Parts: sequence; C-alpha cells; structure tokens
Amino acid sequence: MEERLNELELRFTEQQALLQELSDLIYRQSREIDMLRASVGLLQKKVSAEPGMVDATEKERPPHY
Repeated sequence: MEERLNELELRFTEQQALLQELSDLIYRQSREIDMLRASVGLLQKKVSAEPGMVDATEKERPPHY
C-alpha cells in the first residue's frame, strides 16, 4: 500500500510540473500572438495610408499568366 501511495504521489508531482510547463508555454504564446496582432495592425494602417501602394485585396493575375 505504501509503495502504491508513493507512486501516486510521484505521478501527481510529475503532472503538476508538466501542467506548469504547459501553462508557461501558453502564456508565452499568448503574448507572442498579441505582439503579432499589433504588428499586423500597424502594417495594415501603414499600407492603407500609402496612396501609391498596391491594393492587397485585388485578385488580378500578374501579366505573365
């Protein structure tokens, strides 16, 4: 019985460590996604503010097709 309890405690400790590692990873990815969204927003503003930029919404084929 003692050995079984020790094994369960060990498994619990390992799962807690893995859970913390995954939580940290999700937090870092969330921050990175937020930064990327901000970058995309700035780029969209920059593209829409430039009068000479090509309209990215056009679906024309290049002349070589």
